[in-house]
Amino acid sequence: MRIATWNVNGVRAREANILAWLAAENPDFLLMQEIKCEAPAFPPSFAAAGWHSAIAGQKGFNGVAILARAPLTIVHTALPGLPPDDAQARYLEISSAGINIGNLYLPNGNSGGDAGYAYKLAWMDALALHAQTRLAAEIPFLLAGDFNVCPEPVDCAAGALSPGDALLRPETVQRYWKMIWAGLTDAQRALKPDGPAYTFWDYQGGAFDRNRGIRIDFALLSPALAERLTDLQVDRAERNRATPSDHAPVVVTLD
Repeated sequence: MRIATWNVNGVRAREANILAWLAAENPDFLLMQEIKCEAPAFPPSFAAAGWHSAIAGQKGFNGVAILARAPLTIVHTALPGLPPDDAQARYLEISSAGINIGNLYLPNGNSGGDAGYAYKLAWMDALALHAQTRLAAEIPFLLAGDFNVCPEPVDCAAGALSPGDALLRPETVQRYWKMIWAGLTDAQRALKPDGPAYTFWDYQGGAFDRNRGIRIDFALLSPALAERLTDLQVDRAERNRATPSDHAPVVVTLD
């Protein structure tokens, strides 16, 4: 089973790239973040190509979607534990092929001042609690997407972020590790403990050519799925194509 996560930075802007990548790679699931559209505006070309879809969209901002080769069941279209009036489309969970898959676009936290950063931390707290409920129920599950955190120094190239960036602040990093210590496995570090594995390069300043990137796109696995983990690849070549997203796809393989 191959599960991919990719912040596409606009599904309509990246439609041709995504379709070409799907045709070449043929994963079982593709989790997309920042689709930047509501469900009625989601491109019909994916269904025409045979993909089942689940969408939690928002006009012009945020938004997450999952494409699947097999039929799927939607479990959540918002992160449990957040206020019911929260309008930001950042979480989508499905059940398919005997596992639960959570697709997330965690708040960046650098905009909106203190309130914006507080929202990021509250979101991370809710995500950790949801993960703990899944772990306690022994449900095989995966949380993947754009986590907007660099948990280790090696995850951020020199000069890629300012020292006070919300992705690096201690409160952010501590909340990430809380999820790991609860029993989740970071697929990248389980297979490749050392060295950089950047998944995002800014459009500005020649960041990709200079490899001034950061690792913020993760796949976190429950124990049952961690035992099935065989491979993880970051598709850097996709970031180098014409009109790319600023993120590269990350592909996890389970036996």
